[in-house]
Amino acid sequence: MRFDIWTFVLIAAWVILIALLIWPLSSVLHASLIDNETGAFSLTHYVQIATIKAYQRAIGNTLLAGFGGMAGALILGVTLAFVTTRFHIYGRALIQTLAVVALVSPPFIGAYAWIVLFGASGVVRKGLATIGISIPPLYGAAGVILVFAFKFFPHVFLITSGALAAINRSVEEAAESLGVSPTKRLFTITFPLILPAISASALLTFVLSIADFGTPRIIGRDFNVLATEAFNLYGSEVGGNPGMASALSIVLIILSMIVVFGQRWVLRKNVYHSNLIKKPERKRAHGLKALGLHVLAYAIVLIGALPAIIVVLFSFRRTSGPVFQPGLSLQSYERVISTVSDPIWNTLIFSSIAVVAIVITGTLIGYLISRRPGIATGALDALLMVPYVVPGIVMGIAFITRFNEPPLALTGTGLIIIMAVFVRRLPYSARSVAAALKQVGPNLEDAAVSLGYSPGKAFLKVTVPLIVPGIMAGALMSFVTAMNELSSSLVLYVGSTITMPVRIYLSVMDGEYGTASALSTILLTMTVAAVYAAFHLSGRKESALL
Repeated sequence: MRFDIWTFVLIAAWVILIALLIWPLSSVLHASLIDNETGAFSLTHYVQIATIKAYQRAIGNTLLAGFGGMAGALILGVTLAFVTTRFHIYGRALIQTLAVVALVSPPFIGAYAWIVLFGASGVVRKGLATIGISIPPLYGAAGVILVFAFKFFPHVFLITSGALAAINRSVEEAAESLGVSPTKRLFTITFPLILPAISASALLTFVLSIADFGTPRIIGRDFNVLATEAFNLYGSEVGGNPGMASALSIVLIILSMIVVFGQRWVLRKNVYHSNLIKKPERKRAHGLKALGLHVLAYAIVLIGALPAIIVVLFSFRRTSGPVFQPGLSLQSYERVISTVSDPIWNTLIFSSIAVVAIVITGTLIGYLISRRPGIATGALDALLMVPYVVPGIVMGIAFITRFNEPPLALTGTGLIIIMAVFVRRLPYSARSVAAALKQVGPNLEDAAVSLGYSPGKAFLKVTVPLIVPGIMAGALMSFVTAMNELSSSLVLYVGSTITMPVRIYLSVMDGEYGTASALSTILLTMTVAAVYAAFHLSGRKESALL
C-alpha cells in the first residue's frame, strides 16, 4: 500500500462516513432492539410489526406505493423514450425541458398541485361538476401512485433514452429480415438489450417512491406507509415511540436493500450485449400515426409538468384564507416577504454550506474510486450506495437519536440539518466526479508527477481543471436536491432553522395555499436555474441528471 496524501484522504473519507452514516444508522438499529419500558434488549418492536394489523398494512401500502409508482413511471418513461428515440418528433428539446421541469419540482409540491386540481375543492372537479360530471377527489392509494408515476418517469425517460440510442441497429434489422413482427421484436430483442437501463431506473423509482414522505402525507389521507408511520410515532405528542419508529425505519431499509439485490440478481442472470456498429435511426411517421405519436409524447410531459405550471399560476391568484378568489394579485408574495422570508435564507445558507463540503469531499472520494482501486476504496464505493436507499425520514431519526445528548447535542441547530444534507447528497458529487475521471486518462497526471509534482499538486493543477464539468454537474445537482430536502429536515428543524420545503409542507397542511404556491414558485425557480446552470456548465444534458 502506498502511503501518500491519498492514503490520508482515504482514511478521512472512512472517518466521515463512519461518523455521519454508519454511526447514526447504528443508533436506529440499537433503538429498535431496546424495550421502551425496561431498557433491555428485546425484539418486541419487530414482534409488534409482525402482529399488529396497522403496521402490516403500512408495509403493504409501502410496497403498493413503491411497485405502483415504479410500474407507472416505467410505462410512461419507457414509452416516451421509445417514441422520441425511434421516431421523428418535433420539439424534442421542448419535451426534454418539460421532462426536466417535472423532474426537478419537489414531489410534495406536485402532490399539493394535484390537490389544487383534483382535490375535494379542486378547480377541475368543480369545473366538471358545473357540467354534471362528478369524479371522486384524488386521495388515497390511487392518488399517491399517480403522483409518483408522473413525478419519477423522467428518471426512466433519461436513462432508457440513452440506452435505446446505443443499440446496434443491425440486431433489430436481422430479426426483421427473419420475419419477426415489430411487437415481438420489441419484447425479444430491444427490451433485453436495454434491460440494465430499465432495471436501474426501476430500482431508482422504487426507492424514491418508498422513501417519499410528503406525497403520502398530503394525498394519502388514511393511506399510511412506513415513512409516515415512523414520523407519526417519533413525533407523537404523547412522548412518541422512538423504538417502534426505529424498527419501522429498519424495515424500510431492508425493503430497499432487497430490491437492490434483486435488481443485481436479475442483471446477473439476464444481460445481453451488442456492439454499436450502426446507430438506430429515427423513422418519420405519417398521417394519423404521426399525430398519435406526437399527442402521446406531449401528453406525458405536459401532464408531468402540469403541477409545476399550476403552482406558478396559482401563486399569482388572489386568496382569502385557504380559498383562491378570482383575479390576480401579488399578495401571496407580499406575505412571503413580510412573514416567512427566514425559510428562504435558511435554505440557501444550509444548502450552500452543505454543497461546498460535498464538492470538496465528493471530488476527493470520486478520485479515490476512479484512480485508486482496492479493497478499501471498493468498500467505500459500495458504502456510498447506502444514502441512496436510506429514506430521508430514517436519516433524520438517526441523526436526532445520535446527536441529541452532550457532547454532541446538535438537535435544534442548523449544523445538524447541514450534516444530514451533506451525507445524503454526497454520492451525487462522488459519482459525477468518478464518471468524469473515466473519460480522462491518467497520463497527464503521471507525467506531472514524473516532472516533480507531488501527487496532491498534480491532482489540483492537472486533473481538477480537466474534470471541472463533472465537478460542477455534481455540485449543482447536489444543490438542487439539497434545496428540495423535506423528509429529514422535517424531523430535524426547529422554529429558527425551518427551511422552504418544510414551510411549504406546513402551509399546505394548514390550508395556507397562497403562501405555499408563492414559496413553491420561488423554490422551483431556484431549482430550475440551478439545473440550467448544471446543463450549461457540464455540456451534457442527460448525464447531468443521472
